[in-house]
Amino acid sequence: MQKYGELLRTLLAKRGITDEAQAEIFLEPDYQRDLHDPFLMRDMEKACVRLFEAIDNNEKIVIYADYDCDGIPGAVILQDLFREIKYTNYEVYIPQRNSEGYGLNLDAVKDFANSNVKLIITIDLGITAVAEVAQAEVDGIDIIITDHHLPRQSESNGGLAFNLPRAYAILNPKVDNYPEKMLCGAGVMFKFVQGFLKKYGEYFKVKEGVEKWMLDMAGVATLSDMVPLVGENRALAYFGMKVLRKSPRPGLQKLLAKLNIEQKYLSEDDLGFMVTPRLNAASRMDDPMRAFELLSTDDEVQAEALVKHLSRINDERKSIVTGIMRDVNKNFDKRQMNEVIVIGNPAWRVGVLGLVAGKICDEYQKPVFVWGKDENECIKGSCRSDGSVSVVELMTASSESFIDFGGHELAGGFTVENEKIHFLEEALSLSFTKVQRPKKENVTSYDIKSDLSIVNMKNWREIEKLVPFGLANPKPVFLFEGVKIENIKKFGKNGSGEHLEIIFSDVKKSKAKAISFFSNIDSFKNTLSEGLKLNLLATFDLSRFRGREELRLRIIDIL
Repeated sequence: MQKYGELLRTLLAKRGITDEAQAEIFLEPDYQRDLHDPFLMRDMEKACVRLFEAIDNNEKIVIYADYDCDGIPGAVILQDLFREIKYTNYEVYIPQRNSEGYGLNLDAVKDFANSNVKLIITIDLGITAVAEVAQAEVDGIDIIITDHHLPRQSESNGGLAFNLPRAYAILNPKVDNYPEKMLCGAGVMFKFVQGFLKKYGEYFKVKEGVEKWMLDMAGVATLSDMVPLVGENRALAYFGMKVLRKSPRPGLQKLLAKLNIEQKYLSEDDLGFMVTPRLNAASRMDDPMRAFELLSTDDEVQAEALVKHLSRINDERKSIVTGIMRDVNKNFDKRQMNEVIVIGNPAWRVGVLGLVAGKICDEYQKPVFVWGKDENECIKGSCRSDGSVSVVELMTASSESFIDFGGHELAGGFTVENEKIHFLEEALSLSFTKVQRPKKENVTSYDIKSDLSIVNMKNWREIEKLVPFGLANPKPVFLFEGVKIENIKKFGKNGSGEHLEIIFSDVKKSKAKAISFFSNIDSFKNTLSEGLKLNLLATFDLSRFRGREELRLRIIDIL
């Protein structure tokens, strides 16, 4: 480990990496070494052969993708493959979040049968679609499911067994022995394309390694879907970021230009805070196809128009969420809190409720279920967990309350009968005690305690070797004790003053600039004022605003 600096060695040790071989694998991802053989997925061979047959017989194929920033990039990856092999007899179908909801839609399946579709390939959905897959089979349509969600479980011989749809093939690392269990939906699709090209690339005269240009989409989804950035996911995110920084996609280039992000310096923070919300705004506020079109178009004029549209509806989305949160806070003033929070209003827009549930969950540290009514007058909602329970387990334990549900441990969606919604909080709170997990103490931890002299470019270059940051590889947190506030300044777009910039100093006369977005002097435990001494928790942040590099701190908390 001596070849690495002391700071980097300390940060690697915090990640459980203590020998040179492990460090090399982590710090220097390798495409050949770190990406598993796609044929380790149980049905990969079957899926590749069926897709080849469909192409060979010019069968009509439907790419059926989820409407978020995992399914949509996955659909772009599969379309990239079809363009590469010049296959044109396909259509892309992305369900409407507000009217159809999540998953494979029975009416859509029947429509496909009427239009002579022979193969449906799902992306980021389908693992719970038992009835829908059965209907497709009756209608003579084969389905290849590519998904990463948890399947339904049922009692079998005294134990629990997966209740899987009878699809032609299922590619889902959670139901087979594939080594990387935590791939995102587009990650599973990338493996499918990788497997298909490994088997048939030569037949279609496709240049070896062409799928590497699709890593930009696998990277967007891996970083947006909050999967752990270790193992194969780290490699997908790492190489995904490299490709994103030089991706030739006009829609991506125009979007980054609109956001004043220089493409060659694109960071995972830019993706998470700026790019992903605009792509997700399409399904929350309008039609998810707009996001798909933006990522897949070759037309610069269309790309420009789509960027303007997505930016506008993203602004609308923000104001709707702000309005709902105002209603929520009024409601919470006069209610008693149970183990699980259920809140809703028929007037609330279903598409934004996941964001609302996330905000409430962060604030109250409880599982949260938020509901509204969709365009069909159906009660639908989103749920988030604080880690004290898996929301899928919680909904399974209260399954009699739901028409439908699904998701991950920490996030999900649900549909409830109108007359049962008023009893949902009570039902879930009772089930909570059966399936809850020991809650981790919410103590803000840090990696390194230091004075402000550590904030320099040499150390930033060391930290930068750990990128991309995300789940299971968070940005290193520094604790600065007894630092003094020298100066406080507000800043923001058009002089809005919604962000804080603070200059801190320490006893050794070192100084550092720190910023906190969407904060004011009352956002922390103590009201901030110049001259105040306190403890600061922060991460390093390199700004390239208007082309000028500036190293600063980003405030996590002030104690």
